[in-house]
Order: sequence, then structure tokens, then C-alpha cells
Amino acid sequence: MEVVNTVGRRKAAVARVFVKPGKGQITINHKELAAYFPLEILQFQVKQPLLATNTAENYDIMINLDGGGIKGQAEAARLGIARALCEIDAEMRPVLKKAGFLTRDPREVERKKPGQPGARRKFQFSKR
Repeated sequence: MEVVNTVGRRKAAVARVFVKPGKGQITINHKELAAYFPLEILQFQVKQPLLATNTAENYDIMINLDGGGIKGQAEAARLGIARALCEIDAEMRPVLKKAGFLTRDPREVERKKPGQPGARRKFQFSKR
């Protein structure tokens, strides 16, 4: 098996994921997973598809992350890894789909409108 590459997106974050057979090493932007995401919960989020399919020790994963914040980047990486695992083995698809790892979260930031301080907020009304 050669390298499988997929894309995961969330909000403004884009994750380009490259998966190849290996020992379970995850590299993000040329850094270790723990160095890039110091929070345990974000590390867990990135590993979720691997833990759900019991393949954490089977593949080396290299991720290029760009844009967004740390939460969006972690979720983009999760989607990219889940898509790559489906491409490698189609039998993993039902497990990942049931867990919700193959769904692209469509929520985006709403644009600011003219004449308002934010997307929906209005300036305070003054009667006099």
C-alpha cells in the first residue's frame, strides 16, 4: 500500500492528511502530536477515528494544518484521518459513520452586516 492522502475541513481550518503503514506516529506540521496540540482533549479528538477502528498502531500519519483555531484544526484532522481510513479499508466505514467522524460540520461564521456591530447584533436603540 502506498501513501493515501485526503482532506478534512472545519470552519476555516484545512487538514491535508497523508497515511502510510507504520508504527502509529502522528506528525502535524513537522511536529509531534503532543507538541502541536498540548491539550489532552485535542490529542484525543485527533486520535478518535484510530481508536474507534483499533488501528492506532498500524499507520504513520503526517498532517499539514492551515487556518482556523486549535479546535477547528483538531476536528479537521479527525475528519481527514477518518476519510483516509475509509479509503484504505471500506469495512471501517460503518464504524466511523456511526460515530459521526465522516460528517463535515457545515457551520461557518456568519458575516458582519453593514450598519450593525456584528452579524446579528444591532446598535442599542435610543428613544430620545
